[in-house]
Amino acid sequence: MQLRSSAFSDGSAIPRRFTCAGEDVSPPLHWTDAPEGTRSFVLLCDDPDAPAGIWRHWAAYDLPADRTALPEGAGRPGGEDGSKQALNDFGRSDYGGPCPPRGHGPHHYHFRLLALSIDHLPVRRNPSCRDVEREARKHLLAETILVGTYQR
Repeated sequence: MQLRSSAFSDGSAIPRRFTCAGEDVSPPLHWTDAPEGTRSFVLLCDDPDAPAGIWRHWAAYDLPADRTALPEGAGRPGGEDGSKQALNDFGRSDYGGPCPPRGHGPHHYHFRLLALSIDHLPVRRNPSCRDVEREARKHLLAETILVGTYQR
C-alpha cells in the first residue's frame, strides 16, 4: 500500500498553505494497492517531534474501502463526503495543520493510512484521534506512511 500527495513528496517540506501559518487546509492525498479484505480506511496525521510528545493533528475514519483519495480541504469541519473526523489535540474535530513552536526546528508530520478489516470503527461519539487509532489497530490489515516536514 502506498500513500502520496500531489502537494509534497515523502520527506520534503509541506507547503505553507497546509499549515497554521497558511490556510490550514488538509493536503490532497491518494493511495494505491490496498490489501485484499480491506473494508475501510483511517487517515491519521501526527507530529512525533512536539515538545510534549506526540501531537495528534487529524484522524479521518470510516473511509469506505472503495475510496482511493481525499481531496485538498477534506479535513474541514462538516465534510460532505460522509467520512468522520476525530477530536484532535487542538480540541477540534477537523484537520489542524503543522504548527510547531517558533524556533523549534523542523518537525516531521506523519500522514498514516491504515487499511482495516471492518466497515465502521466501534468508537464512542466524538472520539479523540488517540481513541480512533487505538481501536483501528485492533483491525489493522496494512499501514503506510507519508512524511512531510515543516518549521516556523
